[in-house]
Amino acid sequence: FPADWREYDGRAPRRRGQAEALDHLLGQVKTVHQHCICHEPCKNQPQSRKHSVSKSLKHLFHPGSKFLKTLKRGLYLTAIFYKDDNILVTHEDQIPVVEIDDTYSCLLMQDFLWFTKVSCMWDEILWLRQCVTVSQSSCSCILQTRFKMLLAISQMQGLLGIQDLGQVFFEPIKDKQGNILIVTLKEVKTNQTFESVRWVPICKLQTSRKSVSSPEEPSALDMLLISVQDKLAYHQRSSHALSPGLYLGYLKLCSAVDQIRVLVPERLPNILCHVKIRSNPNISREEWEWLQRMASVEEPVPTEPEAETSQNQLFQELQVAIKELMTLVNIPLQEAKDFRLYSQEVLDFGGQVSFLLLLPPSDDVCTAPGQNNPYTPRSGFLTLPLQIFELGEEG
Repeated sequence: FPADWREYDGRAPRRRGQAEALDHLLGQVKTVHQHCICHEPCKNQPQSRKHSVSKSLKHLFHPGSKFLKTLKRGLYLTAIFYKDDNILVTHEDQIPVVEIDDTYSCLLMQDFLWFTKVSCMWDEILWLRQCVTVSQSSCSCILQTRFKMLLAISQMQGLLGIQDLGQVFFEPIKDKQGNILIVTLKEVKTNQTFESVRWVPICKLQTSRKSVSSPEEPSALDMLLISVQDKLAYHQRSSHALSPGLYLGYLKLCSAVDQIRVLVPERLPNILCHVKIRSNPNISREEWEWLQRMASVEEPVPTEPEAETSQNQLFQELQVAIKELMTLVNIPLQEAKDFRLYSQEVLDFGGQVSFLLLLPPSDDVCTAPGQNNPYTPRSGFLTLPLQIFELGEEG
């Protein structure tokens, strides 16, 4: 783009070189760990050790290792693979489930968010297991749980015969019996073969399921089966990309005791609530200079440029977009006079999609626990844990 906003302060693209830097950092970590004691040959480790480092996924399991049929008050991993209107199930017509920990008592959200980060490295699970292999009698509750998570992932990968378990659903499923399910979702678009499982129509699975819980207190597995189509819809929507253009996004956060959540539209949960300003994603240097001037004055409502310039055009476009965005998120237009336009940068997603951000007053950016939150799935919105949103963010 000629004379774009970056020329105003000579700023380089935020994401330039980030993927390469992360790959380089991971390579350095692996190099250091090659000489770590955790990578010594298994023969040098005590025979009494409960968990040994295996050379392949097949060595992880004894001959009777298999998917679970029922839950018994613990933390579990379940993988939902789907193709068209079919879902992958075991020979007992169950969604594949393996146990993580049958005595789980740690901080769920902390462990869950760690698990979501691990999901970015499905191919590196064996290496991660080697790095976390420690004496189970001496390590902390957190380290034990994370080691068990890695073991469960390896078990699921081995039983299915595939490493990539897909995207982690943004919240675990919990029932009143004390069971917790971490759910991963993956769409299969090829004729890929799996082990120990088969395809069945989703509707058939739901109608033929034999519930062992009551409607008043459904088990985690029943809750999963009841809501599986909603979860598949979420997974498909979270992979959609915006069409090229400049957008106005709304940044709204909600805090809880153990996390911060971000408001997103249910129809496109991988991006902030937004409206499209125009099809051209570029902000020119002249437009950016005008936005900087408006941000530096005390009066929050910008005055309209007098001349028929690009600044004037952007002003008109912003007026329309702000009204549309306020209607979308159900905020009275008169409250917008106290809102602010984020003026530090234009958020860029791949060069074809860019965002200006509209911010509430500083005291209202993040809703505190106990305050009224009108946004629910029924209203067309979700609040995702911030880390989940960052992992799934797409333009």
